[in-house]
Amino acid sequence: MGRLFRVQGHSLLWAALSLMATISDGFAQGTENLPRDYQLGLQDAAGLKMANIIWMHNDILMPIVTVITLFVLLLLIIVVVRFNARSNPNPSRTTHNTTVEVLWTIIPILILIGIAIPSFKLLYEQRTIPEVDMTIKAIGHQWYWSYEYPDHGDLAFDSVMLEDDERSETQPRLLAVDNAVVVPVDTVIRVIVTGDDVIHNWAMPALGIKMDAIPGRLNEVWFKAERTGTFYGMCSELCGVRHAFMPIELRVVSADKFKDWLEKAQQEFSYAPVHRNKKNPRIAAILTATQLN
Repeated sequence: MGRLFRVQGHSLLWAALSLMATISDGFAQGTENLPRDYQLGLQDAAGLKMANIIWMHNDILMPIVTVITLFVLLLLIIVVVRFNARSNPNPSRTTHNTTVEVLWTIIPILILIGIAIPSFKLLYEQRTIPEVDMTIKAIGHQWYWSYEYPDHGDLAFDSVMLEDDERSETQPRLLAVDNAVVVPVDTVIRVIVTGDDVIHNWAMPALGIKMDAIPGRLNEVWFKAERTGTFYGMCSELCGVRHAFMPIELRVVSADKFKDWLEKAQQEFSYAPVHRNKKNPRIAAILTATQLN
């Protein structure tokens, strides 16, 4: 029996060490722009907004939640050990305790106030749009995105997910698109978000963006990417049968590369936005598949 307990004890120890290693790896800051398998925590930040969200989560909320959880667990253990029928055959008939009741009212209030102060500051930073350098309009459709660059003439294009036989091995499945949104680095971008048919949601986790695209309404959000790279998001509102197949791909490039892309894009996407659906075979395939379903 003793040997059995020793074996189980070693197994539990190894399990605990493995769990700690997994947690440490999940919270480690990497350079990938995609979520990692078995990752714990939020994606790596590509801008100040997301960095502040991660700080709020890791340094404010998680320590408070951990302390509260351990405290409640300690209370449960005390109750189980000290106040079970065997240890306490004559139970107390106490109905209330003024000191305890005051404490369990005041302490949660103080905790909530402590959380509210930095969270209100974070919300203010997210919703207050600074002086912008560039504006993009994102329009959600069933089930793809289209984008317009009003500061750059009539530039507009559709962005449709690539199927498995269309993407390369380096492009992530269910996230790569045919036409990515391209923006320059270290530039304040305002994104005007709306919907064409139902409610969608334009979400980019690495930049701390999540904004509903509502038909007949213009919502706006802003971001400033502080490093180059390709970042991915998804429609985060249940919008229909192909909700899981309308990703967002954002390429952040240098100012010179953005100018080069802009010249090519203005030539490639020179047709009027009203005729986009007829010129994109991928959208026709989506509509056909939807009608068949």
